[in-house]
This record gives sequence, structure tokens and C-alpha cells, in this order.
Amino acid sequence: MEQNNNPNKGPQMNMPRFNMNWIYGLVIIALMISYFTMGKEESSMKTKTTYSDFKTMVEKGYANEIVVNKNSSSLQMYVKPEHIRDVFHQGVQQTGKNPSVSVDIGSVDQVEQFIEKARNEGHFAGKFSYDNSKDNEFFSSLLMNILFFGGIIMVWMFIMRRMGGGAGAGFGGAGLFNVGKSKAQMYEKGGELGITFKDVAGQAGAKQEMQEIVDFLKNPQKYTDLGGKIPKGALLVGPPGTGKTLLAKAVAGEAGVPFFSMSGSDFVEMFVGVGASRVRDLFEKAKSKAPCIIFIDEIDAVGRARSKNPAMGGNDERENTLNALLTEMDGFGTNSGIITLAATNRADMLDSALMRAGRFDRQIHVDLPDLNERREVFNVHLKPLKLDENLDVDFLARQTPGFSGADIANVCNEAALIAARFNREKVGKQDFLDAVDRIIGGLEKKTKVMTEAEKRSIAIHEAGHATISWFTEFANPLVKVSIVPRGRALGAAWYLPEERVLQTKEAMLDEMCSLLGGRAAEELFIGHISTGAMNDLERTTQQAYAMVAYAGMSDKLPNVNYYNNQEYAFQKPYSETTARIMDEEVQRMIGEQYARAKDILTEHKDGHAQLAQLLVEREVIFADDVEKIFGKRPWTSRAEELLEAQQRAEAEAMAERRAKELGLLAESPEKPESPDNPESPEPGTPQD
Repeated sequence: MEQNNNPNKGPQMNMPRFNMNWIYGLVIIALMISYFTMGKEESSMKTKTTYSDFKTMVEKGYANEIVVNKNSSSLQMYVKPEHIRDVFHQGVQQTGKNPSVSVDIGSVDQVEQFIEKARNEGHFAGKFSYDNSKDNEFFSSLLMNILFFGGIIMVWMFIMRRMGGGAGAGFGGAGLFNVGKSKAQMYEKGGELGITFKDVAGQAGAKQEMQEIVDFLKNPQKYTDLGGKIPKGALLVGPPGTGKTLLAKAVAGEAGVPFFSMSGSDFVEMFVGVGASRVRDLFEKAKSKAPCIIFIDEIDAVGRARSKNPAMGGNDERENTLNALLTEMDGFGTNSGIITLAATNRADMLDSALMRAGRFDRQIHVDLPDLNERREVFNVHLKPLKLDENLDVDFLARQTPGFSGADIANVCNEAALIAARFNREKVGKQDFLDAVDRIIGGLEKKTKVMTEAEKRSIAIHEAGHATISWFTEFANPLVKVSIVPRGRALGAAWYLPEERVLQTKEAMLDEMCSLLGGRAAEELFIGHISTGAMNDLERTTQQAYAMVAYAGMSDKLPNVNYYNNQEYAFQKPYSETTARIMDEEVQRMIGEQYARAKDILTEHKDGHAQLAQLLVEREVIFADDVEKIFGKRPWTSRAEELLEAQQRAEAEAMAERRAKELGLLAESPEKPESPDNPESPEPGTPQD
């Protein structure tokens, strides 16, 4: 058992932190207790009688205590417990322990004489006193009501402060009155964010357009002298994780002007009219700080296309907010010096009035990075990592086609975690490959129990994918095949997709054939099919319908596109007859590729059997193993040869650049540093 060696340090106690909510709670509890208990103390029965009856009760010995109130000319007689039933004709449970009788009196002196006579005769031996207050009950009731309603006001103040965002909301219910105020975060200087264009890797075209916006803010006269107008807004459009918000932060950091940042969802509130009020308040604050930048992230939350059939009598808060935004960006009022930036990954959902020139003059597309841009992104995210000296960044960029900047950052982080998991001192190539596999396929489930029959079935299925992709011309180059369960997949074939700008019909058919290779292999070599091909069938069906309905690649429906971009369309843009033809064409297309896959597998069944057996033995095989079985892939001129040529060209260019740098370093001491020498570089100028 661990002992505490510090004699001055006692046992540590996790004491709760002080919170003002405790005070509020204690006050409320005390008010409730006092309000309910005080009434119970005075809950004994009270009745009123005449002065003659009062004298009779005293003479009979019923009086226990008499209190005279001189100001109100009345007295209170408290009855002895044993005579309660004689006076009230009820028991103690009904009257209470201390019931009393109230009597109006004419003269206090007369009462004093009567009490003195009763004492002498032995009829009254209790306490006789005076009460000079006007109305104790009135003041106590008034006090309790004040305390009770004061507690309610304190609770209301506390709730309003919470609604207003804490103690900063001001006095009492100031938060309620600030509900229509803008929630935008303002940075007086964008440099407070600490982000510039140097921190944004890739996206050269987007950075160039954003740089012009910075120039507009820094030197507007350069453009206005020629008669031009400063753009009012720019819309950043692109898939998630491509760096739209990062670009907006970089603009703020470069421009050095006030920067207002908020999300589109901050305009939406449960109260009607709050969104429009916040829009007006935001632009009012921006006008006072002009020139400045307003950035609205995820603008599709308020900028979606307005309904063409609004509900009768309805009041759509989102539409009101959008109308206010449209008016502020380009209405009768002028917003000179205010540039509005917005970001969304759902540009097709935005209202057409918001997209027109004069509001968002520029639409900047921030696409997924290509090979060279991925290399730049990797160089940014690899800086804080302890890397192996032999790590090739170009190899990592080729292994991550279709990855966004956020995905690449996740790859680098996962690689570092994997290296730490295995107690490695540096992050190496295999860690990054495992990280890519982890992100795409999920974590390996090495403890998943499978029978030998299931394992062989999965091996035959994955070998079918690999065989078809090896013998189809436009299929993506194979990297490796695995039957180790990952995530929800029991096995996977990994490819290195070509980054094609256009997809041909032949390439899409080859991909469909490759996807159907697993199901075809099960039917041919096992004799029955399983649910392992569900994901393959889903992707095949989606691609077939896309080819028929959108790309016009069907024989019976050629060159026709049935895509409908109307959000509130209540019917399909084609008839039921056309839908039936689509279904028939999809079934025909998938059937042809399935038959083609079975023909290829039948032709190369011996190689497929060897590949499946190798998978059962090793669980993971690579393209080199497939090449040993099937020989060199017949279709290399379109994919691998171009990739190899690009690698050779990049290696030669890098070697030439290094040789040139070494030559310049060797010759530089011998060259005179004269300003007349045109070949002498200026200090600090980078040499290529």
C-alpha cells in the first residue's frame, strides 16, 4: 500500500467548487420552509364572540391566557385544553392545540376591573398581557409575501442570466433582451488567430482568389481608380475537410482587419423573428468596424432554397432570416467596405437569390487535393512528428487518393498513435500504411473467431475480386488483398485508384465487373452464394442506375439525363414506363458483367485457386504475389507505366536540382560578390 511521505500534506479530499447556484438554492428552500411552517404554527382555530359570553367563559374558568390589544380595542382569550370541547364543541384535532376567542371591547379599564375581580374570586389564574401592535397578522403576512415573491424574482433573474450567456448578460433578465443580438465572435485583428496563407497547403487557385480579397481590403483605391467595384462576397464551396474554414481564417490573418465569425445555425432560434434581428445586428456592428470581413460557416443552415408552396398562414423563421440576409448583402442600404465570406459543402441546396452576382460575386471551389497538393498537405502535418529517415512523402501521397486535408491530418495522427502503441521511437512507413488501412477499412479484428470454411469462403471471394481486376483493362491497379476482418468487412481488396477527371463507359463497366467478381467466385467454386457481397452489390447497383439515369450510357435510353435538382419536387422527372425501362437496363447491364466475370474466372480458375490458397495461408498478399501467379498484368500502359514514368521524372528532377545546388555551393566562394556581376544572387533569394 502506498504511503504518504509528506508529513505536512494531509489526505487529499476532492472538495466541490463553490458555486453561486448553492446560494440561490438555499434561499429558495428557506423561503419555502418558512412560508409553509409559519402558517402551520398559527393554524389553531379562532372564533369571535360577544363580551357577555366572554365574561361567562372567564367565570366558568375556561380562560388560559388573555391578551388585550389597545389599538384595535379587542382582546384575545386562549382556552384551556380541557375546556376546548365546551367552548368550540370540537376536539383538539379539529381546533388545534391553542385555539382562541376574539372579543371586541369598549373600555380597557372595564376589562382590567373584570379580570381583577375574576382573579380575586379564583375564576382566572392565567397570564394577562397587552399587545400594542396594530395588526401583527397583517405585517407577518405581508413580510412572507414579499419574501416569497422576491424568491420568485431571484429565480427568474437566474434563468434569464443563463439564457443570456452567464454573468456577462448584465442585470437580471438582460439576456432575454439580448436574444436578438448577434452571437458573432469578433477579432479586432485577424492576426489574433495566428493563421496565414503559409499554413494552408495546396489549393493554389483558391488561395489566389482569396489573396485578391485581401488586396481589396488593404488597397481598395488600386481597383476603384479604374472604375471597378470591390466584390461584396465570396462563397467557398467544396467537400467536407478540404480547408474552407481554414482559408477564411487565413484571409483574416492576412488582411489585418476586424473579422466577424459565426455559424449559420447561430441565426436560428426558437423565437420568431430572432434570426432576422441577429442578421441586422451583425451587419450594423460590421458597418461600425468597416472595412471588415464577415464569415458565415455552414451557410446552408439559413440559405437553403425557399419553398415554392409555403403553408397557408405559416411563418417560416428560416425564410425570414434568409430574406434579411439578402436585404443586408444587397438592398437599398449600402455596406461599403464589408466583404462577406461563406462556406458550404451543399451549394446545390442554396437559394438562387443568394448565389447571384452582387451578393456572392465569386464562387471559389475548394476541391479535394490532387497528388502534388496531397504532398504539400503531408509536409505540413508531418512537421510535429518524429519520422523515420527513409520515409517517402511522395509514396504517402500516392497511397491516399481521394483523401481531403482533414483525412490526411487524421492519417498522420493515427500513424503516430500506432507507432506509440508498439513502443517505436519513430514513425515509419508501415505505421502510415496501417493508418490508411485503419481509416479506410477500420481496426483489425484479430480476435474474431471464424471457422475454416468461412475463412476459405472469404479467401475465394477476395481472390475473385483480385483476379477480375488483374485481367480487366481499366480496373484500378491492385495493391494488396486481405482476409483479416476490419470494421464490418470480413475481407478487402486494396487498390490504387487512378485520378481520372472523366470516367468512360468502359472503365465503369470494368469496375462493375470487378465488384461482381467476389459473388461470381462464390457461385463457381463454392456452389452457393453468401451475404458477403452485399456492399459490392450496393455499389454496383448505384453505379448502374447512375449510368442509365444520369450519364445517358444506356442502349435504350441514350443521351438522356433525368437528374432533378428541385428540392420541393413532388413527382419524378420521368414516367412509369421510363422507370420500367431503367430497371430493365440496369438488370441487363449487371447481368452482362456478372456473366463476363464468371467467364474470366473460369478461364483463370487454376490461378484463382492458387491465389485463394495463398490467402488462406498468409491472410494478406500483395501485388507481387499476384504477379507471380498470373504473370505481368496485360494492361499496364494506361496506369502503372504512367505512374512509373512520373516517378522517374520526379526522381530525375530532384537529382538534377540537388546537383545544381551542390554545384552552386561549391562555386559560390570563388565568385566575386560584386554588384556588377549579373550572376551574383541577392542575399536571401532562394536558388532553384
